[in-house]
Amino acid sequence: MGNRSSSVVQSTGRSRGWLTPLIAALLLGMGLLGSVAMGPADVPVTPLQAARVVAYHTLGRGPEQPPEVDAIVWQVRLPRALCGAMVGLLLGAAGVALQGLLMNPLADPYTVGVSAGAAVGAATAEVLGFAGMLMGLGAVVPAFAAALGAVALVYALARVNGRVAVHTFLLAGVVVGTLLWSLIPLLMVLGHRGDDLQRIYFYLVGNLQSTDWLRVALLAPFCVVCWTLLRLWAAELNLMALGEETAHHLGVDTERFKRKVLLVGSLATAAAVSVSGIIGFVGLVVPHIARRLTGPDHGRLLPVAATLGAGLVLASDTLVRVWLNDLPVGIVTSIVGAPIFCLLLRARRGVAW
Repeated sequence: MGNRSSSVVQSTGRSRGWLTPLIAALLLGMGLLGSVAMGPADVPVTPLQAARVVAYHTLGRGPEQPPEVDAIVWQVRLPRALCGAMVGLLLGAAGVALQGLLMNPLADPYTVGVSAGAAVGAATAEVLGFAGMLMGLGAVVPAFAAALGAVALVYALARVNGRVAVHTFLLAGVVVGTLLWSLIPLLMVLGHRGDDLQRIYFYLVGNLQSTDWLRVALLAPFCVVCWTLLRLWAAELNLMALGEETAHHLGVDTERFKRKVLLVGSLATAAAVSVSGIIGFVGLVVPHIARRLTGPDHGRLLPVAATLGAGLVLASDTLVRVWLNDLPVGIVTSIVGAPIFCLLLRARRGVAW
């Protein structure tokens, strides 16, 4: 009887292991198709037409659609939807990794100073007037470089005697982030031209209005590499959740592992922020929701969090693009994410992390 019960439990666990990510992936696919088909354009586009445009360009099959439909789907909506999904994927996966590594439910990709560094880099590019260079990536490149520089500074401040204490790392991230954020008003004053101020503002609140296939190509390698590495390190993340000393006794080189996860998480966040600006609460809220669905095992948690993050940003961007006059998407994710996070915190009262 005991063996039968054990086998039933294991079978149920295996079912949850693949069923939840599968459902999330199917919903994300439907969301992508719906986002591409929906829009405020005067030319109506049906989901079937959107699917045919994608099939025509990717597989070379299917009837060619009217030029206006083809342009709307392939040149405008699809790259924007893909960018939104990849930004959410990167933020969701990075949030899970950082919360698991730092053992702190309030940790998120922006806690380590990445967002502040990227904002300073992008604002500097706007003020100096080279944001439009490099085929439109003139602000992306300095934002990415400044984000990594901010993380390197945080790491240097938190490293003592060859070790990085996770709590010290969080405090250093808050300090460096606060210092960098204080530079933003100065740059906005220096960027006195109206267009500069508007672009800096849109970057600070997060938006996907300027996305194109070039930015899709920029984000795609980071999505593949960062998510794959974090997924491969799921077992070590599970051990780190037991405590550094326990993980060390079980064979994990904790200091080396912390460096690897912090680097990959920072790369993922820097890539997302440099393209879309600061889209808040995704990396903070999504890991908590995913943990409720899958439990603490990072092997199941990472794919679900990545898919939920992609879906959240995609749904928010579709909402603002179709019904809210193309507001910055970061406004919606913050308005939705903050109450959800408060509810999750109340539900966790008295529960240890």
